[in-house]
Amino acid sequence: MILMKGQRQPLKRKNKLKMENFTLEKDIKVFCLEAKPFPEGIPAAYQKLQSLLQSAHGRRYFGISRPENGQIVYKAAAEEMEEGEAEKLNCEPFVIKGGQYISIVIIDYLKDVQEIGRVFQQLTAYPGIDPEGYCIEMYAYNDKDVRCMVRLKS
Repeated sequence: MILMKGQRQPLKRKNKLKMENFTLEKDIKVFCLEAKPFPEGIPAAYQKLQSLLQSAHGRRYFGISRPENGQIVYKAAAEEMEEGEAEKLNCEPFVIKGGQYISIVIIDYLKDVQEIGRVFQQLTAYPGIDPEGYCIEMYAYNDKDVRCMVRLKS
């Protein structure tokens, strides 16, 4: 590959990204903060979300996005640990629906954060996705991996 001056070599992943079915056993109640503007506001939304919490121990984090009126709306989300937590923290409540998803796991996503967008382009092209669904990023407890997933029609 010939690179132009200032152009960086694309990252080569050791692991091939594999599309797989994933079952979310039950609905997950979360609370969200919208990232404005998208995508620049994503880190600030997660920082603000974490600053609202006394403890992140045992809590799962998510990214929730979809196009609305020609723009991507992205929400940083945390799992609700007690009933009514969203309202107490002045956050938007949201329910990630249980069911069947098509997904791809990205190992060590921080090496190439742009991979998340490329993965969702691939997932949203999959036949049979729920047209009313969302693109969901489910972050692993190790803070390095993310499962990108899109709900399938039931």
